[in-house]
Amino acid sequence: LNVVGKIPEILLDNTDRNRTSPFAFTGNKFEMRGVGSKMNCAKPMTILNTIVAKQLTDFKKEVDALIDKKKLKKDEAVFNVLREYIKTSKRIRFEGDGYGIEWQEEARRRKLSFNKNTPEALQVITSKESVELFKEMDVMNEVELKAHQEVELGAYIFHMQIEGRVLGEMVYNHIIPAALKYQNTLLKNINGLKEVYGAAHKKVAEPQLNILEQIAEHVSQLKKLTDEMTDARRRANSMSARNKKAQAYCNNVKPYFESIREQSDALEKLVADELWPLTKYREMLFAK
Repeated sequence: LNVVGKIPEILLDNTDRNRTSPFAFTGNKFEMRGVGSKMNCAKPMTILNTIVAKQLTDFKKEVDALIDKKKLKKDEAVFNVLREYIKTSKRIRFEGDGYGIEWQEEARRRKLSFNKNTPEALQVITSKESVELFKEMDVMNEVELKAHQEVELGAYIFHMQIEGRVLGEMVYNHIIPAALKYQNTLLKNINGLKEVYGAAHKKVAEPQLNILEQIAEHVSQLKKLTDEMTDARRRANSMSARNKKAQAYCNNVKPYFESIREQSDALEKLVADELWPLTKYREMLFAK
């Protein structure tokens, strides 16, 4: 097959190219970069190999059809099919920032599937197209695919449960106590200034009073959000269907994680460093 004479000149990039792509081209090869940090590569590779096997099967059928029906030579038939593949695959090709909002908008414009969370993405496992693909290639049947989906949903729920419980414990056992302890330190300082300056202490202690008010507000919000998250977890845990439970954790519990973190980060900036019990980001590289 004379490929060299059929394709235009392609310049080699000096650097790795578009690492935001799930299939990044890095100089002389494609990398599969769409696997989660704690995920085993076996499942994505099983899916990819099944898709590639299906595509190669279809490719051979189309080439053979052109040779048999239109009497084309093998090389000509192959390039005709490849030309059509390049045209029809244009919708999924993108060289911009795969992490940016622009790509999300572009994906919608191109009518590509866009699953924003894990429970939504896991529904694809038992979609009509997926079931037909795996059955046709004799890889898995519908029952096996549903079993895989149930396991993945269960793992997602389990991780969300752990994160929710740990977050609640950190708030009540570490963050709020540290904030209250620093509040007491500020109160002692303010009372000391009152003894010295009398009625004029409010002006002198204005910075301390301001910090005291900020801490009180963040502690109040932190407790409120943590209690609401606990109630949302309780409601999610009462559901028996894994799909509904996963959606409940994703839509009703997980949003609290970010809100609680915002309040905790605000307190971290206000509370004295020696009173803060948790490792800060700047300390993580040096933590033992």
